[in-house]
Amino acid sequence: MGNDSPSLVVRGIWFIVVGWWLTGVLLGVAYVLNLTIIGLPFGIKVINYVPKALTLKETGTDTDEITIGGSGGSSPSIVVRGVYFILVGWWASAIWTLIAYLLSLTVIGLPVGVKMFNRLPKVVSLYSG
Repeated sequence: MGNDSPSLVVRGIWFIVVGWWLTGVLLGVAYVLNLTIIGLPFGIKVINYVPKALTLKETGTDTDEITIGGSGGSSPSIVVRGVYFILVGWWASAIWTLIAYLLSLTVIGLPVGVKMFNRLPKVVSLYSG
């Protein structure tokens, strides 16, 4: 699979000018949507879009992606993901998001924060883009 992400320089400029604040807005909207049954699917989609909004990174291009149960990068069934979200995903992703956002606002923590945002869809619903 080829990497269709823009160059590192373009991604860096995007992060400085747009990505850092757009990600905060998207995460706020996503968590409000996740409070309702009707908005939940849209909230999850917005969360899955966060890595691209933060740094223009195409999803599924991370070579060190963790797989669940040797599934080769495919997501577990929607039922498993739904149960996981209800029991763990909603609160774990909120904590994960807060830490990642705070790290991404510092020069030293930026690489770790970006990696954490890239893993956010997996934390919230075991989604493997």
